[in-house]
Amino acid sequence: MTKPFFDLRGSHNPHRWNLPLTQDVCVGPPDMLFMYGGVGLAAAISALERTCERPVVWATAQYLSFARPPSVLDLDVWVVYKGRHTTQARVSGHVGDKEIITVNAALGSRPDETSHQWAHMPVLPPPEDCEPVKLWPDLGHNLNRRLELRMPKGALGARDGRPSRDGKLLLWARTVEEHPVDASMLAIFADYVPAAIGPALGESVRGGNSLDNTLRVRRIVPTRWVLCDIGIVCMHDGFAHGDIRLFAENGELMAIASQSVVVRRPDEG
Repeated sequence: MTKPFFDLRGSHNPHRWNLPLTQDVCVGPPDMLFMYGGVGLAAAISALERTCERPVVWATAQYLSFARPPSVLDLDVWVVYKGRHTTQARVSGHVGDKEIITVNAALGSRPDETSHQWAHMPVLPPPEDCEPVKLWPDLGHNLNRRLELRMPKGALGARDGRPSRDGKLLLWARTVEEHPVDASMLAIFADYVPAAIGPALGESVRGGNSLDNTLRVRRIVPTRWVLCDIGIVCMHDGFAHGDIRLFAENGELMAIASQSVVVRRPDEG
């Protein structure tokens, strides 16, 4: 059986969960590893769903600081309101007394059989007809080696410093270890929004630091690959705002997400 993508552990307190930080859930240079932001939101979503025993409808994370291995991220779940169909809750993620991430969320489901989507999956060759790509430099054993990304050949070609017309980046994503797609995995894929900043600007910008991540879940279906339809909407004063739509291979829209990002350039210290 495949081990969990992240090792979220319960405690004697049913509202407290612990996430040991290892290389597998971190990114960055070997001597400066830090927890991937999407993992923080994913772990909070898992803690919420297991505590509240309801599926997440939306969850929004505010990233406050970096957490580094080999520390342990403690996640405290606070149930603010529990109704017949909906639960409102929040999570405080901290290492010791240092708060790393704050998550607010709503969970639940309602007895309504209506299901429809107005968003359509972009036309893109299937994953097997696309080539593997790396959005970040290979810095050794970390989370990036556990995710496989594919794009049509030449999709990341140079634009001679010219911004793209639509700020779009399309890519297929999956886990190397064959993990099933759930809300937590979608939160991890949703954190690829910063990867579209460089292509959108036509520059060698490699994204930046996410300030937040909001995931809104529609309907999750079995799928091996997830199509990430990423769009950088705007940028000003060193901040960029973008969104992402996450589709199953059959075109089912599973979730949407959005982020605000501190844009980092290669010459910044």
